[in-house]
Amino acid sequence: MNGVDIFRVETGRRQANAVTPDLIRGPTPAFSAGAGGPVWFRTAAASADGPGWTPDQVRGDGLEQAGAVSRRTDSTTPDKSGSFARRIRAAALAALLCLGAIPGGLAQAAEPREYRSEKHAFRLVPVGGPFDQAWGMAFLPDGRMLVTELDGNLRLLETGGKPSDPLPGLPRIEVYGQGGLMDIALDPSFAASRRLYLSHIADTANGWTTAVSTARLDGGRLHGFETVFTARAAARGGRHFGSRLRLSSDGRLFVTIGDRGYRPSAQDLGTHAGAILRLDPDGAAAPGNPFAGRAGALPEIWSYGHRNPQGLAFDPATGRLWSQEHGPRGGDEVNLVRRGRNYGWPVITYGRNYSGTKITDETARPGMEQPATYWTPPIAPSGLTVYRGGRFPRWDGNLFVGALRAQLLVRLELDGDRVVHEERLLTDFGNRIRDVRTGPDGLIYLLLDENDAQIWRLEPL
Repeated sequence: MNGVDIFRVETGRRQANAVTPDLIRGPTPAFSAGAGGPVWFRTAAASADGPGWTPDQVRGDGLEQAGAVSRRTDSTTPDKSGSFARRIRAAALAALLCLGAIPGGLAQAAEPREYRSEKHAFRLVPVGGPFDQAWGMAFLPDGRMLVTELDGNLRLLETGGKPSDPLPGLPRIEVYGQGGLMDIALDPSFAASRRLYLSHIADTANGWTTAVSTARLDGGRLHGFETVFTARAAARGGRHFGSRLRLSSDGRLFVTIGDRGYRPSAQDLGTHAGAILRLDPDGAAAPGNPFAGRAGALPEIWSYGHRNPQGLAFDPATGRLWSQEHGPRGGDEVNLVRRGRNYGWPVITYGRNYSGTKITDETARPGMEQPATYWTPPIAPSGLTVYRGGRFPRWDGNLFVGALRAQLLVRLELDGDRVVHEERLLTDFGNRIRDVRTGPDGLIYLLLDENDAQIWRLEPL
């Protein structure tokens, strides 16, 4: 099947994954859908026996990444233009509207809403926007925010709530599948150094992979953009880039890398795929990493056996590092990340293939870590914060996890390294939450994974 482009829309889930140019340029492609199932748009070149991709390949983690748009084409080079991807997403949104597949959240006005949870009453308030496919955010010392957009834009959110134009000084970022410009983190000395870190994908001779670059923000533009690390996790597919960034109190940079859609790589210490890495600010392996000096192992690896971690957060009170990751069909996990530990994917998992078949008969094995909690059916978690903000005292030490598929916010109570209680918040919100952060003001901020979307925050009543 050469040169076949497919556009898929998951009805009821506000998802667009892989788009045919015919949707934009030419006649409306044929489509079909089961009740609550996927809608397939096909080019005329697609044959009756399907697009030549298995459901696992095409669906990938579409549940994880709404609007992660690319052309699923066997023989063409993926489009690298952010403007092309933006046009694709606009077309996808129009198709979803026509199908009645968008629930209320995206179409509703950005107005405050009040909620009562088990421990706190709070108001959900819009902070600013709109952003297009926002992915990560960081708080500047002057009260403004930096926000990344998947298409390759970095914007300032001014105190009045209006995003800036894309900041100059950022080179063109590759955009493919679930990848583009992704997370952002400020150096602990940012107030003096003005240095920040960005995760993004890079096109290498062996395929697409995750990279980390650094630059200085000064005078409303970036200076000295330099790629300091490129993961040895290249693959031709557009899935599972991971890409969350967090800096420890001693200035080490932690980076999540997904398995890139090839499951065995998560158990291979000779690749960065399926691992959480610990780097020095210059991109070199940090001293004291667990596999440094071991034959066949990469020295940057801190932990491994991960599928696609897209939430990473330090507990400011204890220094412990938490992550969450996407499972396949079920088996989304929250983990306490420990030095040198193996988190089991794909040897053990509570998830199944998208087709419903088993991945493995094992959910536990000696030498492999159990999750602190997991979700089956999946919620498609993205974004994570350990709350120590002070404005919600009865939430102190709780984990907050955003959900893409479930379109809500999860609060988790801990007893040591175990999750002992879960509360689901914003169950009527109807928007995919991509990132969750605790702001310097002690409030919880939510970044949405939508087109023309707002940033919201939780304020106590």
